[in-house]
Amino acid sequence: MSQWKHRKGRPVDFTFTDAQQAAAEAARAVFADVAPDGGVPSPAVGIDPVAPDIDRELWQRLSKSDLVGIALDEGYGGAGLDEIAWCLVLRESARVLARVPLLDTGAAALAVQAFGTEELRRRLLPEVVAGRLLLGVAAHGRTGHEPADEAVTALPVDGGWTLTGEQTGVAWAPVMDLVLVPARGPEGTLLLLVDPRGEGVTLERQVSTHGELAGRLLFDGAVVDASWQLGPQAPDGANWRAVRARMIVGVAALCLGLGEAVLRLTSDYASKREQFGHAIATFQAVAMQSADRYIDLRSMEVTLWQAAWRVAHGVELADRMPLEADLATAKIWSAEGVRAVASTAQHLHGGIGADLDYPLHRYHAWAKHLELTLGPAAAFEQALGDLLAEHQLP
Repeated sequence: MSQWKHRKGRPVDFTFTDAQQAAAEAARAVFADVAPDGGVPSPAVGIDPVAPDIDRELWQRLSKSDLVGIALDEGYGGAGLDEIAWCLVLRESARVLARVPLLDTGAAALAVQAFGTEELRRRLLPEVVAGRLLLGVAAHGRTGHEPADEAVTALPVDGGWTLTGEQTGVAWAPVMDLVLVPARGPEGTLLLLVDPRGEGVTLERQVSTHGELAGRLLFDGAVVDASWQLGPQAPDGANWRAVRARMIVGVAALCLGLGEAVLRLTSDYASKREQFGHAIATFQAVAMQSADRYIDLRSMEVTLWQAAWRVAHGVELADRMPLEADLATAKIWSAEGVRAVASTAQHLHGGIGADLDYPLHRYHAWAKHLELTLGPAAAFEQALGDLLAEHQLP
């Protein structure tokens, strides 16, 4: 893999460690017998979610393999690795469209570890690692197109906070035990763990693009005890940006794994499907489209690992490239790349791509969902342009 130079000018090798590679191998073993259809109906049929719950049996297998808490400290029962190992596990999960909240529970648990009190860490993190506690993240704001940390207002009350506002598109909210909610307090951004079924909270069921459960949370004077607060208010919103950074690299890892699975599925099909007595994979137009998508995947990969490595290690680069620029770049490539891979796959498959007994339509639905998670590529292109102009970067 590539190298960077940190602020002292020394090269930094970010090749995967033996432990990180072992985590990926363990994940492949757990997901080896998971079918992309997840044993549930197609998301293209009906208006109901594909299932009323996550895949609990698979979640327990992940827990027993120490993969749920892969990036959490060993003192809380975790594996003691980092966000890179977590992204490697996410990548493997997306190859089979695993119906488990590795992204949301992982990001929320890392926030508890980073900002929570020691008492809260010891109370929650072992339960997460054991697979008994599901944590969600409210990351999309009121409409899905506004900053998530501006959608809910928190006002102080005796011993806690009272919340007003709403969050939409909270993944698997109806089955989450707690949801991490960013809120705007009097002195900055707050991170609060909220019971989605608590008093003052209305939970409305939603169904996401890929057919999975989601939820809209409406807060009407919901009171959250101060013991569920993760750290102090952040005037600059740095606490929420840290959570969102992990969500971005996590989504990019899911896009990469899904895209790799789809390209493999397409390559296998094109090598067997014949026209005019020849496999269509031998036709120049097919080969060129597949090659373009392979290049997209490699671009998705390098931008993902650059951003994930900086998130994990807090590296300040010699050229002072802000972390937000690397995050935006990773999100742009992942969103546009997974869309292109899925679209090309549908084109090369022809009619069979719409067959509900064939897995490609399910991959396509997940690709569209992931493409828009946390915002479309265009929003991050604008943010990247603003960063380049502000820092006068090439």
